[in-house]
Amino acid sequence: MSIEWYAVHTYVGHEEKVRSNMMQRARSLGIADKIYQVVVPSEETVEHTGGGKKEVVRRKLFPGYVFVQMDLGDNPDEPNEAWEVVRNTPGVTGFVGTATRAVPLTPEEEARMLGITGAKETPKVKVNFSVGNIVQVTSGPFADFTGVVSELNPERGKVKVLVSIFGRETPVELDFSQVIKT
Repeated sequence: MSIEWYAVHTYVGHEEKVRSNMMQRARSLGIADKIYQVVVPSEETVEHTGGGKKEVVRRKLFPGYVFVQMDLGDNPDEPNEAWEVVRNTPGVTGFVGTATRAVPLTPEEEARMLGITGAKETPKVKVNFSVGNIVQVTSGPFADFTGVVSELNPERGKVKVLVSIFGRETPVELDFSQVIKT
């Protein structure tokens, strides 16, 4: 008995559907004891939409891949029921490996993938502008001012903007939600 993690190719955008179909097929065919977990690593990001609004979006970290923890038996060169269920799930295009042999993830790949999926952290902020872009302040005491982005701090969700006040460029630190790219 060899329980390993395997990477499975899927159609991009069908990862969640493949995951649920694979688990359903394993249960209905009575081999849920050979397919332990099916994981689609993803993270939440905060995207700023127009008007300073925020939207939390779930983004897949490995588009087109699903990770499966399963038992392929003692002879991985010989396909078994678990291999057949995974391989014949709608949306699956194949295992990472050869056409007849699935190659398990290395311990380093497994640790990285499990570290990504197990980490519960605050959503990362997606920034729609970069240093040097001209932005408009939408709220706060500098509302309706325009300026140039001089620094970004995604960890804190802050942006430093050079705003012209009384004819001088003055750095002003603002939240990402307070500015929009012009």
